[in-house]
Amino acid sequence: MPSPKPQSFKAPTGTRDLYPEEQLRQRYITDVWRRVSLRHGFDEIDGPTFEHSGLYAVKSGDGILGELFQAFSGKSPDEIAAVRDTGRAPFALRPEFTPTLARMYAARANQLPKPVRWFSVCNYFRAERPQRGRLREFLQWNADVIGLSGDASPAQKAEADAELVVMLAESLAEFGLSASDLAIRVNDRETVGERIEALGIGVDRAEDVLRLLDAWAKMDPGARKARAREIGLSDDQLAGVASIMEDAIDSGPTRALIDLATGLVPEATVRADPSIVRGLAYYTGTVFEAIAEGERAVAGGGRYDNLIELLGGPPTPACGFAMGDVVLGNLLDDKGLMPSGQDMLEALSKPMPVRPDAFVIASNDEAAAQVVPLVAQLRRGTLADDAPERKPWDDARFAVPPLHARRSSKATRNVGKLLKEASQHYARFAVIIESPDSASIKDLDANAQTSSPVPLAEVAGAVSRRDLSAYL
Repeated sequence: MPSPKPQSFKAPTGTRDLYPEEQLRQRYITDVWRRVSLRHGFDEIDGPTFEHSGLYAVKSGDGILGELFQAFSGKSPDEIAAVRDTGRAPFALRPEFTPTLARMYAARANQLPKPVRWFSVCNYFRAERPQRGRLREFLQWNADVIGLSGDASPAQKAEADAELVVMLAESLAEFGLSASDLAIRVNDRETVGERIEALGIGVDRAEDVLRLLDAWAKMDPGARKARAREIGLSDDQLAGVASIMEDAIDSGPTRALIDLATGLVPEATVRADPSIVRGLAYYTGTVFEAIAEGERAVAGGGRYDNLIELLGGPPTPACGFAMGDVVLGNLLDDKGLMPSGQDMLEALSKPMPVRPDAFVIASNDEAAAQVVPLVAQLRRGTLADDAPERKPWDDARFAVPPLHARRSSKATRNVGKLLKEASQHYARFAVIIESPDSASIKDLDANAQTSSPVPLAEVAGAVSRRDLSAYL
């Protein structure tokens, strides 16, 4: 029998072979994602690499199946026949994580705390034409806040939305990207929908108008008019759509989100942009994208309050965002912000902040207003005077390093119950805010608590040093 003829193969189009250097680059990106997520009190989850294809059809309709790598075993004649007849396989490789996330939450909704803060770093697959910034297999970071307690008010939803925008902004800063490199643009689909309805445009055409808004900046006036004709808009209605674009929708939920986010991260650029509508119909309110000049959106997300109910769970407020490694990697290369050589090894040698450094609580209503700002301060750290001259991955940039800080979502002011919750999170320290300008700190490992007030401005330093001796 003749020996087999040698054959050579290349990696499938739109995929990557990761040799040691490329693997380190990808590891650098995922390490930053994980560190930022953990510091912000998010817990890591994962799910299967493939799902029932119907899961994606529930979220996005049957049309999504043409964009997926569908999968079947090939062992069952009936299965093969069904695929041949319908073009639909029973499974599909995951193109995103939100449907899996919603399915997982729905399965245990009654047992889970409210809210949960979950993140994942996984690989995904899309059957599309590869191009700059877009591959068929890629890594993606997902972060979501799901299930606000009770009947979520607009203020509670805005706070959860802002929590995600802040974490997104701080992740970009950790990569060394500044407000001059990119901006986070926010909008509210519900508000835009009301503006569209006021133009006499029915629900049946609202999604078409949203897609027109999404593409507005890329179209010349002739193309806009032609598209308006295709979807049945009159000249007056087209003029009304143009007015939506000309008037930044900077009130209501959008204004509340911007004020909250910029109050916690003043150096971030967060602004209203009515063209940000996101392409997925399941978004119900806030939507946002981080956009760099000359690139696709580096990250994007929004509020999806109906999806978990669609997948068998209870009505559940939810919001989240995702960031892929391909566009981000291109941007870091273009800006000279991707470490290499010894710098890369140093960047990858940082500890992962899995255990919380501090759990922040308030002992009274007057002190409660300081919880969110103090938690944000702990997570951001304090930059050293020479920080601008140092590389993003250099820990010496910080006079006080960023810390893993958490807070309670409970309304109670019972300090005993809140300290128990801090212990359940295995926090090293509980920070008990006693007044608008001072706190006490309890070392939960040593069961020792400060006897004199600690100014809020000094809390981060005491916790980072793990030394309370000056206040005992």
